[in-house]
Amino acid sequence: MRKAERLFQIVTLLRGRRRVLTATDLAAELAVSERTIYRDMQALSLSGVPIEGEAGVGYRLLPEFNLPPMMFDEEELEALLLGVRMVQGCSDQKLGNAAARVLDKVRAVLPTSVHQQYSIEPEWILVPGFNRQWSAKYSDLLREAIKQKQVIDVVYRREDGECSQRSLWPLGLLYWGAVWTLVAWCELRQDYRMFRLDRLQKCNLAPREFQTSEQISLQYYLSTVKKTP
Repeated sequence: MRKAERLFQIVTLLRGRRRVLTATDLAAELAVSERTIYRDMQALSLSGVPIEGEAGVGYRLLPEFNLPPMMFDEEELEALLLGVRMVQGCSDQKLGNAAARVLDKVRAVLPTSVHQQYSIEPEWILVPGFNRQWSAKYSDLLREAIKQKQVIDVVYRREDGECSQRSLWPLGLLYWGAVWTLVAWCELRQDYRMFRLDRLQKCNLAPREFQTSEQISLQYYLSTVKKTP
């Protein structure tokens, strides 16, 4: 990594992490020595970048500092485009539209030279879309219920074709490469259950909220799954 690129990365890290970073943190992130970080910090300070540093504490960037329009290299642009296309192809319409707006904003800040050097939309990065009407069914409603911690009432068709009514505490949405799955606390079973969105026959917000706890949360559920042999 060239020095100029490394200096830009240091400023980006300090600006994005919103906390004090030590020379050890930065050295590990950039795969360089702490001595190199000390020299880089001196170079940034001499160039007028308002960095505060305290021995034994770390470095931070003053909040009023603003970077010029962000720049991307070719691989970063490809990664961004892949993420946008995955959201557009695999999520609900609202998130797909939001992803398109993100790409428009990136296009707006890229200088002409970058447009000419790199293709912002290479034809070989493809994420085949599928029918959102079943794959991301009720996704927008579920995202809102998760954020607001609101109970939902659903009619769910099981794998054997039988339907059941449930009241659920929606905790998170997981994507398995073909379908979206809701992780929820089921009031009927008093346990965690997973529900494929394409099998939801009905889904409505209930007029009541729920509270997560140490044993009932998405993080706790994921920790139990990781421990399963």
